[in-house]
Amino acid sequence: MSAPVNLYTKLAAGVPEHLLLVETEDLRPYECDGLSAYRQVPLLVALPETIEQVQHVLRTCNELRVPVVARGAGTGLSGGALPLAEGVLLSLAKFNRVLDIDPVNRTARVQPGVRNLAISQAVSDLGLYYAPDPSSQIACTIGGNVAENAGGVHCLKYGLTVHNIQSIELVTMTGERLTIGSQALDSAGFDLLALLTGSEGLLGVIVEVTVKLLPKPQVAQVVMAAFDRVDTAGAAVGRIIAEGIIPGGLEMMDQGCIQAAEDYLHAGYPTGAAAILLCELDGTAEEVAEQMEQVQALLRDAGATELRVSRNEQERLLFWAGRKAAFPAVGRLSPDYYCMDGTIPRKELPRVLNGIEALSQEFGLRVLNVFHAGDGNLHPLILFDANREGQLHAAEELGGRILELCVEVGGAITGEHGVGMEKINQMCVQFRREEIVQFHALKAAFDPHGLLNPGKAVPTLNRCAEYGAMRVSRGELRFPELERF
Repeated sequence: MSAPVNLYTKLAAGVPEHLLLVETEDLRPYECDGLSAYRQVPLLVALPETIEQVQHVLRTCNELRVPVVARGAGTGLSGGALPLAEGVLLSLAKFNRVLDIDPVNRTARVQPGVRNLAISQAVSDLGLYYAPDPSSQIACTIGGNVAENAGGVHCLKYGLTVHNIQSIELVTMTGERLTIGSQALDSAGFDLLALLTGSEGLLGVIVEVTVKLLPKPQVAQVVMAAFDRVDTAGAAVGRIIAEGIIPGGLEMMDQGCIQAAEDYLHAGYPTGAAAILLCELDGTAEEVAEQMEQVQALLRDAGATELRVSRNEQERLLFWAGRKAAFPAVGRLSPDYYCMDGTIPRKELPRVLNGIEALSQEFGLRVLNVFHAGDGNLHPLILFDANREGQLHAAEELGGRILELCVEVGGAITGEHGVGMEKINQMCVQFRREEIVQFHALKAAFDPHGLLNPGKAVPTLNRCAEYGAMRVSRGELRFPELERF
């Protein structure tokens, strides 16, 4: 047992010993999340089964000043669930029950370990579903979705996680249990629900979520458009949105991703195309028919070389299955790949895609593109071989340059994957010193000793100075309680 006896003994006073893992072979599965480039075995893993046990773990760690990292399914792609060598990894895997379904108010109350897809499956017979659908929805959990403010292929029309939850319960580092949000459409006071959604485990541990449910649309149909140029496909996205049409989903894949997905899943994609757009329209039969005519005309006028409309529900799902399988499909092309996540204004799609290609040539690494084109959320996939000296570093540097390009055109360094460890240097590029100081002030209000997921998401000012993005000195800090940052 590597954990200090005092820590283990105090934790065991409120959590059964079989729920505390200390042996190396038991800890190893928790050493990373989906971003496997960063690995660290934790000091101890706690697997509580009740909220009271979560409170006990946090109170104990707060008392002993032991840092805590909360973990969901481990599908995150930014190193946000990376453990600490001297910290406790708090897994919410056993919180996996749907607690209540309210079909009248169209809500479901669930524990954080419930899988995203399981929510829709639980309410399918009621004609309802949960809208946010990350590509990892078969495995990712709702608690992690809230922590990262996850999106998915249908977020353009139906919003991100923050738009699809009503309330959360969380436990603070001092063990206090708080309810944030309510059943009402609006609540008095500050909008802490929006603050906590996307906070990446820095402010509290989520133990319950009330999600909004939507009625299944009467009709949903996908048109797949092929293009002979990537930038032409990017420009077509703006044409659709400018016409006032908000598709249920609007996704884009370049030739490399098309070929990989087709080889992997045989979705019927045109492998000779430089890019494809998948545009889904949903609603009543009349709405979908009218908009489908408009969209096809727009796509032809924008330069589409081929159009295919899903003929039935099976083909619609197959079109989407190919898109959602893009990440594992690309994994067959290279020993390693680095999945980026930046967001840009839609009008800048052609410029940024050309910029990514130029950076790919500069670094000598192949980049494939798959992204939520409708809301400008890019997912460039950088192919490399970690066994070849210098390639991992080059992939990380190339990824950073892509994110900085996103900021340059008025975008952001993340759309749904979070900052975690991966993008912490680029936070220094996107935000000014004064803004980062305020982020730390918020963190200190919830977690005065900085024990929840330390070192993630918000960089220290010294780190930013070392990165060269800003010049600061400790004497310039306006909050004495933030001197340690």
